[in-house]
Amino acid sequence: MATQTPVSAARERILTTAHDLFYSEGVRATGIDRVIAESDVTKVTFYRHFPSKNDLVRAFLDYRHERWMNWFVDALARYGAGEGKMAAAVIAAMQEWFESKTFRGCAFINSVVELGGSLPDVLEVSRGHKQSMVDAIARYLPTASRRAGDAVAIAVAIDGAIIRAQYDETPKAALKALKKLLAAFTPVTAPAR
Repeated sequence: MATQTPVSAARERILTTAHDLFYSEGVRATGIDRVIAESDVTKVTFYRHFPSKNDLVRAFLDYRHERWMNWFVDALARYGAGEGKMAAAVIAAMQEWFESKTFRGCAFINSVVELGGSLPDVLEVSRGHKQSMVDAIARYLPTASRRAGDAVAIAVAIDGAIIRAQYDETPKAALKALKKLLAAFTPVTAPAR
């Protein structure tokens, strides 16, 4: 059985620093020199782990995907999605995220807007992230011919709420609109049997 090489502390510092900076300030607005300085690594160490900024962007998106999906799946469960309360669980989860001090929208939507045309990996990773979100939602919907389409529609409604919450002073309007949209799915949000 092969053993995995542990992630180096320097690589982890670089990645978490890049994550925080890219998410809060944007990828283009964050230079490699700043990531290096705030990670407290040398340029040689940085480039040993990430040969280019594009490699770091890809790693940031992969890291963000794992963190966000773990939170999302946990939040849906904590708020009762599996008990037939899908709409209420989604609203509660989004409210939790929107009201967090670090909320700056969806890292994937932001990255597609910022880099999608110039960095194809961003589109690929973002599509995968959004599909994972749809899959997580679908797990709580009843098995029916509408399941896949309903999961996509709910995910699109969530994405719209994310964007609205990002530019409004408070997330209230986004949550209210999301609640109204999700009400259309109330009859089909009972747990799968």
